[in-house]
Amino acid sequence: MSNEVFLGGAGADYSEKQYLKLKYANRHGLVAGATGTGKTVTLQILAEGFSKAGVPVFMADVKGDLSGMAKAGSESHKLHSAFQDRNARIGFDGFVYQAFPVVFWDMFGKKGHPVRTTVAEMGPLLLSRLLELSEPQEGILNIAFRIADEEGMPLLDLKDLRAMLVWVGENRQALTLRYGTISSNSIGAIQRRLLVLENQGGTNLFGEPALDLRDLMQVEPDGRGRVNILAADTLMASPRLYSTFLLWLLSELFETLPEVGDPEKPKLVFFFDEAHLLFDGAPKALVDKVEQVARLIRSKGVGVYFITQNPDDVPEDILGQLGNRVQHALRAFTARDRKALKLAAETYRENPDFDIEAAIREVGVGEAVTSTLEKKGIPGMAQRTLIRPPSSQLGPISDAERGGVMGGSSIAGKYDLRLDRTSAYEMLKAKAEEAAKAAEETEREEEELELREREFRAARRYSGSRVSRSRSRSMRIRKDDSFGEAMGKMVMKELTGTTGRRIVRGILGGLFKAR
Repeated sequence: MSNEVFLGGAGADYSEKQYLKLKYANRHGLVAGATGTGKTVTLQILAEGFSKAGVPVFMADVKGDLSGMAKAGSESHKLHSAFQDRNARIGFDGFVYQAFPVVFWDMFGKKGHPVRTTVAEMGPLLLSRLLELSEPQEGILNIAFRIADEEGMPLLDLKDLRAMLVWVGENRQALTLRYGTISSNSIGAIQRRLLVLENQGGTNLFGEPALDLRDLMQVEPDGRGRVNILAADTLMASPRLYSTFLLWLLSELFETLPEVGDPEKPKLVFFFDEAHLLFDGAPKALVDKVEQVARLIRSKGVGVYFITQNPDDVPEDILGQLGNRVQHALRAFTARDRKALKLAAETYRENPDFDIEAAIREVGVGEAVTSTLEKKGIPGMAQRTLIRPPSSQLGPISDAERGGVMGGSSIAGKYDLRLDRTSAYEMLKAKAEEAAKAAEETEREEEELELREREFRAARRYSGSRVSRSRSRSMRIRKDDSFGEAMGKMVMKELTGTTGRRIVRGILGGLFKAR
């Protein structure tokens, strides 16, 4: 197999081949450019190249176009002649139409296999970002996660988290001594945000079976890497849900995969389309986490490629780690655009043959200014490159064709049936029912005791004066004993009787009257 990915032709006449070396592909990359300049095709040919080299790929299909990778291109396509001309110009003699081993995923389970994680795996930091929580609200969420962990109550889906938050709210006075102030208003705000998340389809994201990362990193028997495509056209209606899910996936890869140093080729390449959604309004803690993951995950053999319209969508500290660049045209219509254009040009190694800033502004559709890492990871000189045509179909496949690919997948049926094992919701519900049952039993015993006391007092009133001294003494002893016993039980009644039962139900029972 090749140790490089062919990008296209460079130089004055586009006859100089431009490659991305697999040895440095885990040093991350950037694909940028204005709408309609060819980013999707570049993404497609990069995925094809990695797959041919035996490298699995994960990518989000924001517009629905990338599903065509599951089907070979055709000579009947309207762009076939243009593809032939381009291949002749760049000297791509080995071009053939072919399909690639695609696995479709979909958070909603309609256009691909369901993809889920658990609330616990998502963690409080990412979940806080997803819910747009304030700092005090995030603190309460951390408390809920801590208690669930300490008490062995798995947080798997949103109903588990809801139940745990209600429990925290009902016990906030006791918990305040240990964790600090817990506001019922903040808990209410979190619950409302969870409701919004549910309305946006967030319920589909959380639950079991959770995604097994190994399913994303498979190599087919013919040696080609699996191309995992997440259907994101519907998901993009909830951009924060989209970006948080992809960041979770990236974080899980970072935390799960072993160190491999600098492999000859990546173990997985991760494409993050519409990358600006990740950073828009993101708190500093989250940006710092992304920077840490981007800096360290390459040693796990994972390459991360951000796809966005403008390079300044990516924070500078992260942008500096993206060694492989494909810059499509930028339109300089405003002062901000001109500043971004100049900044983009300055990040490339200069080429004396042309002005980089002018080239970025002038390149046509399907052209780009490229720079890839060379020996010892040194950035290559900027090249004006004509991107090669894709071998797979350009544009989406039909629903019937998608269904056929899904039905023939090696993971068909693995994630289709949602599981609902015992977790925090069920455990809290069981405790509530047990406490309520114990309270009712204690109250019943107390009611029986009161009844016997009333019967005893009634018997004394109607027994007359013929009761002997010894019998009266015996009755007083028994009465005193019964009264002492009754006093002890009356204390218990205040704690576990009618009043106590209201306390228990207030804390736990009311959670589970309806699901």
